[in-house]
Amino acid sequence: MRKKFGQNFLINPKTRQALVDALESQTGETGEEVWEIGPGLGAMTALLLEKGFTVRAFEIDPGFIRVLKRIFGENKNFNLVEGDVMKTWKKAWDDQKAPPYLLGNLPYNIAASLLADLIEKGCLFKRIVVTVQKEVALRMAAAAGSPDYSSFSVLCASAYKVKPLMLIRPSSFYPQPKVDSMGVLLKNRDAGVYPLIYYPLVRSLFASRRKTIRNNLTVFMSSRFGKSSPDALAAVFHETGLSGMERAEELTPEVFLSIAKSIENMRI
Repeated sequence: MRKKFGQNFLINPKTRQALVDALESQTGETGEEVWEIGPGLGAMTALLLEKGFTVRAFEIDPGFIRVLKRIFGENKNFNLVEGDVMKTWKKAWDDQKAPPYLLGNLPYNIAASLLADLIEKGCLFKRIVVTVQKEVALRMAAAAGSPDYSSFSVLCASAYKVKPLMLIRPSSFYPQPKVDSMGVLLKNRDAGVYPLIYYPLVRSLFASRRKTIRNNLTVFMSSRFGKSSPDALAAVFHETGLSGMERAEELTPEVFLSIAKSIENMRI
């Protein structure tokens, strides 16, 4: 095991089974594909293959890659992608039709970045089941107005219905992390295509949380379009019914979408 890879193996068999079951596929026997991030020694990989899934596993550790090849190399339903998933997932996505499922005991150091990258690039799954640090899970599921609400909350809610599944204590892992984890289910909302500026807009409005959206939106429009006129801002607030004095943490994902559409329809 290598500390730099953030590896904490889920050694609780009941929790592993519960996470696999949360995918809720009724047609695994037909060979539906599931991506598994960080299979390690293949404990959940084996459960997925037993259910009839085709597994595309992403593993970075050379030692575990050798073990996985030895255990599953002869299984026609097992495919291994070697290397850093942050660098390999996009090519794997482009080389095949979109897989319906993703499962992973995600390393703490890449969990939020990986999920954000997938969503922002429009690479969405039917269902995702992951374990992440508890604080990350709370951010993923947070609603507007709550202390954990952030741009990451809006990002997740734009594509998925997020549901925390279970609290997972450190004793369920080896080596034991110093924090609690949570299993989380993300179910595709089929929300359609968002304006290209949606995600940059959300990040910008959360960039200075203490400032009003009027101030943050002025900065965003100036950096994006080279100018920001008072008339343009007034038009946005008129169309969206906002005063401009709100702060980002008060706005629902739907309000962010209305702001993005209003700006996109302008001729600035």
